[in-house]
Amino acid sequence: MSLFLLSSSQVTTCLLCFFPRSADTQSRGIHVLPQNYLYDVLYASSILLLCLLVCLVGAQIYAKTSFLIFLVVHVVLVTILVSFFVVSPRTVVIVRQVGNESQAIYTNYTGFSTATLQQNLLDDYSVDYTTKYMMTFATVFAVMFNGCTGIMAGSNMSGDLKNPSYAIPKGTVIAVIYTFLVYLLLFFLVSFTCNRILLKEDYAFFRQINIWPPFVVIGVYAASLSASMSTLIGASRILHALARDDLFGVILAPAKKTSKSGNPWVAVLYTWLMVQCVLFAGKLNTIAGVVTIFFLMAYAAVDLACLALEWASAPNFRPTFQLFSWHTCLLGIVGCLVMMFLINPAYASCGIVLMLILLVVIHYRSPTSSWGYISQALIFHQVRKYLLLLDVRKEHVKFWRPQMLLMVANPRTSAQLITFINDLKKGGLFVLGHVQVGDLDALPIDPIQPQYNFWLSLVDKLNVKAFVDLTLSPTVRQGVQHLLRITGLGGMKPNTLVLGFYDHSVPEDYFLLDPAFRDAKENNDHFGVDIASLQAHFSPVRDGETPKSLTEQEYVAIISDALKMQKNVCLARYFFTMDRKGLLSKKRPERVSIDVWPLNLLRPENTDYVDVCSLFLLQMACVLTMVASWKAARLRIFLCVEPGDGSWVRKEEKLRKLLDQLRIKATIKIVTWEAVGPTVQAPASPSADHVSDGYLRAVNRMILDQGFHTAVRFLYLPRPPAETAHSRRYLEQLDILTEGLGPTLLIHGLTPVTCTDL
Repeated sequence: MSLFLLSSSQVTTCLLCFFPRSADTQSRGIHVLPQNYLYDVLYASSILLLCLLVCLVGAQIYAKTSFLIFLVVHVVLVTILVSFFVVSPRTVVIVRQVGNESQAIYTNYTGFSTATLQQNLLDDYSVDYTTKYMMTFATVFAVMFNGCTGIMAGSNMSGDLKNPSYAIPKGTVIAVIYTFLVYLLLFFLVSFTCNRILLKEDYAFFRQINIWPPFVVIGVYAASLSASMSTLIGASRILHALARDDLFGVILAPAKKTSKSGNPWVAVLYTWLMVQCVLFAGKLNTIAGVVTIFFLMAYAAVDLACLALEWASAPNFRPTFQLFSWHTCLLGIVGCLVMMFLINPAYASCGIVLMLILLVVIHYRSPTSSWGYISQALIFHQVRKYLLLLDVRKEHVKFWRPQMLLMVANPRTSAQLITFINDLKKGGLFVLGHVQVGDLDALPIDPIQPQYNFWLSLVDKLNVKAFVDLTLSPTVRQGVQHLLRITGLGGMKPNTLVLGFYDHSVPEDYFLLDPAFRDAKENNDHFGVDIASLQAHFSPVRDGETPKSLTEQEYVAIISDALKMQKNVCLARYFFTMDRKGLLSKKRPERVSIDVWPLNLLRPENTDYVDVCSLFLLQMACVLTMVASWKAARLRIFLCVEPGDGSWVRKEEKLRKLLDQLRIKATIKIVTWEAVGPTVQAPASPSADHVSDGYLRAVNRMILDQGFHTAVRFLYLPRPPAETAHSRRYLEQLDILTEGLGPTLLIHGLTPVTCTDL
């Protein structure tokens, strides 16, 4: 935007010097061309057309033209410098048209005079005779700043340079220093020789004090043409780059086209059209403030990018400019912002809002870029810094949160469970783990790395906030051990392992049920993984005849391993039947329930509700109700008592007091063991089976009967047997206990998660 405006301002500058309307000098000669607003626009359009023709030919003809103009401008500059020493003092008459009358203003070129210098030292702002606006420091800065904006010319044409990494920094620094010295020399010479009235009433005063006035006309003409072509061709290259990266979609799609020589001629036409629209402003000072604000914003953005790279400590950011530091970047940003608001607070505010809108549009609409994301470098730097501050030795139960490692064999059957655990994590860590059985020694390359893109695209598609960790291992059990040990970093490591239930049910393929996977029309995501590729990557759902890749003993051993490693364990069953949208819909007439059974139902002789595992169940259920989508659910806690036990009131009060201390809002339901019948007493060996299948089925029926619009159930998971010979019986008991219950989470917690001393 700033380059387009600057192109028009340079052409307008040329007009102001050739076709002055508000003031003229005695030596103006004969008018050959008619003058008014429309004619000035016509002349400017003609000059712009000439610049367009040069830019359409290509960068080579532009470079040759620029070099020729460079020589002409320096010849004119030499004549101007010589004129200060050669031209004798004189009176300059400025003729101004006021209505139908001509008004003469007499001023002086004094030659070198200390009195003239003293007169010009202090500020004395007046009305600009071209715009009739009162001038201030900010408006003068805005006009003068446009003559110093060529610093980005080299960067804009980086694609046309032979060695841009060498030419841009060296050329830019030399050009800035050279321009600064020339301007500084001219400022001093003018201050010593020109009367203040001459400077304020005739912006083309160099003509009146030159040894041959046409030299100045030629120089201004050449400099304006050069600047116009430079900004026109630079802006077209930027526009072409924006189009090539698809940052604005179909709007700039035609600007991708180039000629056989690589000249982006369509982008040049786009730029020419935009500049042509700005030319209707007619006067340089009218648009000078807007142009300067856009340029200051562009420079501030460049400074901000460099500041971000410096703060991100990216190893590949090695600027060759030796005086660079984050202090200079910050100073540049502050300076640009201050001057923007000094020039025009309204324009500055609108410019910043426009830039933020463009950033939001680019963020949400642009495809994946090949140049990388500075945000990723900054996030990495900050995350690393704060992870070092996250000291596991300072952990406290008050700030505990679930950090879940969910083992996924096939996402086709686990998508609903992945979404549910995403709700259950409550701002904690959530990692999807997967073990591929194999031996790296027998493979030519690691088969795991290419799979990450598919898993990460799955995470994006399911809209969950999860990491992905994959491993290759000879057995699933060893792979789970690896993930439990190495997943996470520093204080962010999983404390809870979630496994799917080990049964022989054949769940349906979620990818065939969800329209997002079944009927998706987009070709691919930002990272090159389309829905067809995602479908093909994950193997089909296992049928009932295909043997499992995991034995019963190995499955139970994984649970034991996790408990030995002080990890909480959750077994999830029937979550493939969960219709989350239907359960949590606001149009649903009845509230759903979350049922919690904090008693070890496989060992009913133990009636303790306040052990670590039971409290862990309560905490996990409470965490679920704190999620926005589950807030409307009712939390129900079931208290099991013996028939005829008169102490159930005391037990209920004790449990209610505990819930009040933990600030858990829940309904307590009293259930008697009458419907279950007598239980078998535990034998001396704690690992032996001590409950019958009949008892387990009775408990299963009791749980089902107590259900009331139940969305999910939380049950106590007993410790697995120490002897592997009892693994099958352990799983049979859990299978009978949870059969037909719908989405159920069996939980065994080892971590103290509640605290009443707050």
